[in-house]
Amino acid sequence: MSEARAAAAAAAVELVEPGMTIGLGSGRAVWRVVELLRESGRPVRAAVASSRTEELALAAGFELVELDGTVELDLALDGADEVDPELRLIKGGGGALLREKIVISAARRFVVVAEAPKKVDRLGEHFRLPVEVVRFAWRDTRRRLGALAPDAELRLREDGEAYVTDEGHLILDCAIPGEADVDSLGAAIKQVPGVVEHGLFIGIAERALLGRDDGSVEVLEARR
Repeated sequence: MSEARAAAAAAAVELVEPGMTIGLGSGRAVWRVVELLRESGRPVRAAVASSRTEELALAAGFELVELDGTVELDLALDGADEVDPELRLIKGGGGALLREKIVISAARRFVVVAEAPKKVDRLGEHFRLPVEVVRFAWRDTRRRLGALAPDAELRLREDGEAYVTDEGHLILDCAIPGEADVDSLGAAIKQVPGVVEHGLFIGIAERALLGRDDGSVEVLEARR
């Protein structure tokens, strides 16, 4: 197991107080959080953002809650594919970006749980931007996206078939131009017909817990 991932997960578990209802995203760091909470033996009430996280949470004995309009989460914990110095994120490498954004939006606080190498100077340095789109006329959606985020590629499974999200959509992985203003880019992509959601998470993270291989944790705080 990655020492960096374990360190970040342990720091995140310390934020979970008795009586909280939490949100859990997806990815290895979040799944390690689930394991640590299970090992603690404390009761956990949570909303989850992916089918895999749901499986692990149920196996751990968590009480799962539905976001039915009456629940406000105290804290959301989720990973990231890239984190920049302003705590802007790229998420969606695991394909659950839509549900993750919904869960995070239902929480009072959102904390990123990740490994130190996920920190970058500029979003898009090492990771493409996932954009979730409806299946209908997806090639035309890709054409329109090309003016904003070039070289959009349909995400495929290992067997060569199109990757399909939990909500039945497709994902286009797009390059972010080096000169792009990511705040403006995110707003513009959302206006493209056929786009359901994108993997830019801007202005919503309170802090990031970035684990290092030596077991220490770097904490990035949002500027208020």
